Amino acid sequence: MGTTTKKSITAEAIINAPVKKVWEFWTDPKHIIHWNQASHDWHTPKAENDLRVGGKFLSRMEARDGNSGFDFCGIYDEIKTYNLISYTIDDGRKVKITFNGNKNETKVVETFQAESTNSMEMQREGWQAILDNFKHYVETLGRFEALHFEKNINANAKKVFETMLDKKQFAVWTAEFNPEFHFIGSWEKGSKILFLGTDEDGNMGGILSRIKENIPYKFISIEHLGLVQNGKEITSGPEIEGWAGGLENYTFKEENGKTLVSVDVDVNQEFKSYFLKTWPKALKKLKIICEA
Repeated sequence: MGTTTKKSITAEAIINAPVKKVWEFWTDPKHIIHWNQASHDWHTPKAENDLRVGGKFLSRMEARDGNSGFDFCGIYDEIKTYNLISYTIDDGRKVKITFNGNKNETKVVETFQAESTNSMEMQREGWQAILDNFKHYVETLGRFEALHFEKNINANAKKVFETMLDKKQFAVWTAEFNPEFHFIGSWEKGSKILFLGTDEDGNMGGILSRIKENIPYKFISIEHLGLVQNGKEITSGPEIEGWAGGLENYTFKEENGKTLVSVDVDVNQEFKSYFLKTWPKALKKLKIICEA
């Protein structure tokens, strides 16, 4: 009686970061939720990780439009800190990941057993895309800390979504950030948008951004590109390092006529305490407006 041997596929990348940092970003759920997707149409809103032999992990992977999702989970078989992770997925397939660090460079190699539904090439492309996304996150976005805020609102997602983005109402609920805060531009996917306010001296300035994704009543992703100072858009130089590349994501989940609004925003240490104070106040005001 013959047996079928599962074929293995390999994805690899060289990360421009020391192995300790690469390991941390690979294994810590607060980072996993930001890089664990093959395309921007999907995301990982929740991750759990018990990093030990026999420990379990789970990544909840969902389409941005809410039409589909699944739990990617398994059990760890072997752990060698900063060197090796191997695990068994719940469907029985084996995965091995090696980390080869050399000063400020780390080579990550994933070898996984293929499943039978999709082609070998499609599977390789999918796993490679996630690994490439991880590389990008570590090298460019890892300098940010991700903050999460949420608020339950007694209104349907359509009303909350439209109220949140309405030009007049936007100025009301975001006044917690700056009394003169407003936007210029469009919320359409791919559009440039400026978020502006005044400083203590009355000078107008703010953030230059683009709408990375807009799924009506479901999800908005804003990518910050630079700053606006004295009417001039700045997209290079040391002054934009605390903003450029950061994401600000809004997720709307409706259930029984009520909506959970979740905000995930990338911040640097300079603005962390400011946003921890102002975002809860801003969402509280949004709730009041939507429920009025």
